[in-house]
Amino acid sequence: MAVNMSVQNDDLLAAAAALAWREEAAGPRTYGQLAYSEVLRCWVITELEPQVAIRAKRIFPRLSPTQVGSYTFVDTDETRSELEWFLERYPLVVSPADRARLAEGRIRHERVRSEIDQVLTRDWQPSGRPAMLRPNKVLRPNQARAVEVARRTGRLLIADDVGMGKTLAALVAGMEMLPMAIACEAHVSEQWQREFISEFTTLSSHVIQSTKPYPLPDVDCYIFRYSNQWGWCDIAATGRFRTTIFDEVQNLRHGRGTQKGEAASVFANHSALRIGLSATPIYGYGGEIFNILDIIEPGILGTRDEFIREWCKYADDSKLIIEKPQALGAHLRDLNIMIREIGGGPPSNRIVVDVPYDEEAAAADEQLARTLALKVLSGSFTERGQAARELDMMARHTTGVAKARHVAGYVKILLDAKTPIILGGWHRDVYDIWMRELAAYNPLLYTGSETPKEKDRVKRAFMQGETDCIIMSLRSGAGLDGLQHRCATVVHGELDWSREVHKQLAGRLRPHQRTDPITEIFIVADGGSDPVIASVQGLKASQARGIIDPKAGLEQVHSDASRIKTLAKMYLEKGQ
Repeated sequence: MAVNMSVQNDDLLAAAAALAWREEAAGPRTYGQLAYSEVLRCWVITELEPQVAIRAKRIFPRLSPTQVGSYTFVDTDETRSELEWFLERYPLVVSPADRARLAEGRIRHERVRSEIDQVLTRDWQPSGRPAMLRPNKVLRPNQARAVEVARRTGRLLIADDVGMGKTLAALVAGMEMLPMAIACEAHVSEQWQREFISEFTTLSSHVIQSTKPYPLPDVDCYIFRYSNQWGWCDIAATGRFRTTIFDEVQNLRHGRGTQKGEAASVFANHSALRIGLSATPIYGYGGEIFNILDIIEPGILGTRDEFIREWCKYADDSKLIIEKPQALGAHLRDLNIMIREIGGGPPSNRIVVDVPYDEEAAAADEQLARTLALKVLSGSFTERGQAARELDMMARHTTGVAKARHVAGYVKILLDAKTPIILGGWHRDVYDIWMRELAAYNPLLYTGSETPKEKDRVKRAFMQGETDCIIMSLRSGAGLDGLQHRCATVVHGELDWSREVHKQLAGRLRPHQRTDPITEIFIVADGGSDPVIASVQGLKASQARGIIDPKAGLEQVHSDASRIKTLAKMYLEKGQ
């Protein structure tokens, strides 16, 4: 029996040796074919042997587990580098021209990565001074690094903290590729021209006045509002704007499915340099980063389906939730598509104030809310979706109204102590209550209803001390600068589903540039939508923080209510 086993082993070894000799005589073994498709502008693997296909799906998570036959890969330098590495382990039939294309991409990828690694070191120094920067202005190190990375890659999301100089970095980066198109929110278009371009550079500029195209002056910078950019898509498609800058790029978080996103995509696709700016690019769930980056650099994260397979899972309401936010954040840095500098300054003092939910004030909306709630639970698919949206809006409105007088009462304590404040809200009915309750303090509105010129007047009045209370819409202050010179306190009178919205509002006070901490006061009702929103904010904040600051670890929250308690005692003593 032992003799027979020995003979069988010898026969097996002999057969394997003969097979290896025949394969060697026929050339190195291959497991399929790889070719670049000029039509699709992607790489395609075909005729892949089953066992290698299984390995490929493990190595490249973007490939669908159920995909068979052919496998496509978006053409980027990173992809070329990875495919060349894959060929070392599993040789494929590749034409000489395509091998050269792979090698070219891999060499370029390694060179740019090495150069950028050097730029990101602390001891790196820029080679010269930007020619169109005003003589009395200089770039900070983080700004100079952002300029260099943007110029070397042609695309970048600058996610530096609020007040770290993202705007100037983008302007300087684009100085070598003029003219620029700048897309921003309506209320800061004049600020871009007056306080950034004219103040810091010798660039000429023009604010676009309408959606309908008209003959443009010959200037360096064209400032669009997101609301009028879409009317200029045909002009952008000619390649007129060599650089496109998207200020507060979270405006594009819903992707190409919106008018803003579609217009932004046209501008970006026909510009050599694309830059997004935002300290808070993610307002909701982490999947929003795909929509933003896919406009700045299409395909950088693969197709939407590939991104979902590689990074995401769906939440119940079809929002994309990132499974490993820190890993995605590290990946974005490896791709050199995002750069972020965190400022210094003392931590913000965050105080949560619980107030009663006024059932009497909310009673008027209760019956309609019950009707909507029933539709959410038992209506048709269309009815459920519509009812859910309406119930969400109504619940937040009802909660805002139910606690509005309590919010005003708390704000009076601050105003009586001569404390300038920003009061953040969302609903017009809530503003009306605040304006009525705080009338003696001359509050001024800076919301979505005022024109840019009216908002400028409100800002000047606040800065000149004509009022100590500016009531701002939670989402209307992005990009606004200057309030930090007079104010250190923000009261969040209503809650938004996104913690990042509140962060943007507080960022108007430039917490990272100060020597004194700002105070954030969150006024939370013990009923209505506030408790639910507070819990959802936690999940969304963890998604955003993991992606934007993957190495930051847990956020330490500083909360000291002693100053507020002192003010409250003063207020009570005054009334005796």
